[in-house]
Amino acid sequence: MATSSVSKGCFVFKPNFKKRKISVPVGDYFNKGKNESEDGKLRFETYQLIWQQMKSETEQLQEELNKNLFNSLIEFLQKSCSGFQKNSRDWGCQIKLREIPTAALILDIKHFLQKLASQLMGCCVDEDSKEGSIQVAQKRTHCSMDSLSSWYMNVTQKTDPKMPRKKRTSSSQWQSPPVVLILKDMESFTTKVLQDFIIISSQHLHEFPLILIFGIATSPIIIHRLLPHAVSSLLCIELFQSLSCKEHLTTVLDKLLLTTQFPFKLSEKVLQILTNIFLYHDFSIQNFIKGLQLSLLEHFYSQPLSVLCCNLPEAKRRINFLSDNQCENIRRLPSFRRYVEKQSSEKQIALLTDERSLKAETQSLLENLHVYHSNYFLVLRCLHQFTSSLPKYPLGRQIRELYCTCLEKNIWDSEEYVSAFQLLRMLAKDELMAILQKCFQVFKSSSEKQLGSTAKRIEEFLAQFQSLDEAKEEEDISGSQPKGLQKTDLYHLQKSLLEMKELRRTSKKQTRFEVLREKVVNFIESLVREYLLPPDTQPLHEVVYFSAAHTLREHLNAAPRIALHTALNNPYYYLKNEALKSEEGCIPNVAPDICIAYKLHLECSRLINLVDWSEAFATVVTAAEKMDASSVTSEERNEIIHARFIRAVSELELLGFIKPTKQKTDHVARLTWGGC
Repeated sequence: MATSSVSKGCFVFKPNFKKRKISVPVGDYFNKGKNESEDGKLRFETYQLIWQQMKSETEQLQEELNKNLFNSLIEFLQKSCSGFQKNSRDWGCQIKLREIPTAALILDIKHFLQKLASQLMGCCVDEDSKEGSIQVAQKRTHCSMDSLSSWYMNVTQKTDPKMPRKKRTSSSQWQSPPVVLILKDMESFTTKVLQDFIIISSQHLHEFPLILIFGIATSPIIIHRLLPHAVSSLLCIELFQSLSCKEHLTTVLDKLLLTTQFPFKLSEKVLQILTNIFLYHDFSIQNFIKGLQLSLLEHFYSQPLSVLCCNLPEAKRRINFLSDNQCENIRRLPSFRRYVEKQSSEKQIALLTDERSLKAETQSLLENLHVYHSNYFLVLRCLHQFTSSLPKYPLGRQIRELYCTCLEKNIWDSEEYVSAFQLLRMLAKDELMAILQKCFQVFKSSSEKQLGSTAKRIEEFLAQFQSLDEAKEEEDISGSQPKGLQKTDLYHLQKSLLEMKELRRTSKKQTRFEVLREKVVNFIESLVREYLLPPDTQPLHEVVYFSAAHTLREHLNAAPRIALHTALNNPYYYLKNEALKSEEGCIPNVAPDICIAYKLHLECSRLINLVDWSEAFATVVTAAEKMDASSVTSEERNEIIHARFIRAVSELELLGFIKPTKQKTDHVARLTWGGC
């Protein structure tokens, strides 16, 4: 190719061969930047296996919840449909003549109703009526109810001539099905249109049978807010509600974390980050599960010893093949170092120098960690049974709250724990027996030897409480009237009662029930102190617990506010202009107007006086101005500075740092605090 004049243009030489895409092995990419570990591929495969198991568990849970709600809705449709049958004589008893059967679904996942609608129309309606229903949904605004009624009569009178008459009568319930109209997002519908449609449909209900399904994302009260009483009285409403967001979160945690089925666990801070995002931001179970997946991925990526985060038999097998580097990683673990310090000097030397002794001890410690989790979750559930019904819920109403407290510290050192056990010592016998029965069912399923005997102990307590009832009955039969209450004179009777009350107060002798209740509470407290130790007290807990909360926060918590604060507070960080360099706490007078206004607003309280703010802005700006007094008057200069200030304030309001306030007309309210 000729290139006689380079100065006249640019020349591109395309290669004759095709570039091959370089594929990086998954294990190598997963191990990128982690030179101290050589088994990245195995860790990635373990991550994939655990995540697929967790994902399958969550999908099964969601399927069960959807199935229960779907079955209830189908039952409602069948019941409502049977009322529309022409041959049904008890129609007036089931539904009033002009009441439209209405199912209100209170859900948090919007796309679920779309799937539900397709399943209903596919399973419960034939093709003709299905098409008709779609036509109703599509032509509702421009066709009359008379034409819809005529369409419905034509569709329902059509029968398959090939179908025998016996088969038709056997399925008579579905010979003339009503039209099912699904409003998947009731809150978004125009109120007037919805009201008129319900009134008109009610007038034609005998010739155009209709069932409404409202999808509600907030609360069933929205029905009465959108529809006045005259319209809502035309609806025969039945509510169908799935689990609330908090209950759904508790169920997911119970399936994925409060179990020994999956070895992977979260530390208290990581779990708190995920739950806070859920409770205070989006109420999205899907996002919570994604956060859990990210935690799992980060754990296997950043922790070389996560190769042992698998089921116990496989972990023991992998320990035998650990390299010298991995053995050194075990010795560097803080929990293992604390464990070694408590051993005898001979064992310390063996664990720090002999690889075989180290591997054998690691297998034993991992087995102990597995037993610890088995006992931990059983006692945690038992303690939750005792504390979840106490007044004001000192240890939380949900088991996740109790779990976070137990992860953080020794729970018996907290004031809430002391308060809870004071209330437990005041439980009535019926309440205590009901809780013990639930705890017995929890421990009965245990395969552990130690907690298996705990189930027998609880069973003995229940038998003793039962014997108290029998002893009380015999006592009442043998002598129903106490010795000191034989006199019938009112004066002496009152005197005797006061003497007996004073005697009980001074003697402070506990009843048999109070003694037994104290034994039960002390027994539960001993279980808590023995089995609910924080995970960081266990050797090798770093293998299965992900604790890098700061890493997770960087990924999940969007941080545009931090970048924005950095740009406004220190414009040199991004602009790299030497003139913008300044000492910390100082405001450079050559900075952009919005940066000056922002740094001044950081020095203000909740309400910012616009006059004071403007004067401070003008003071900083005029220090950098070098205007010719002859060319620009002071009034013009003040107008220019004021216009620049108004523009900077408007930009800060647009960015969400301030907002107008009705408290004072010449003030604005500050919306951010702290460093940003």
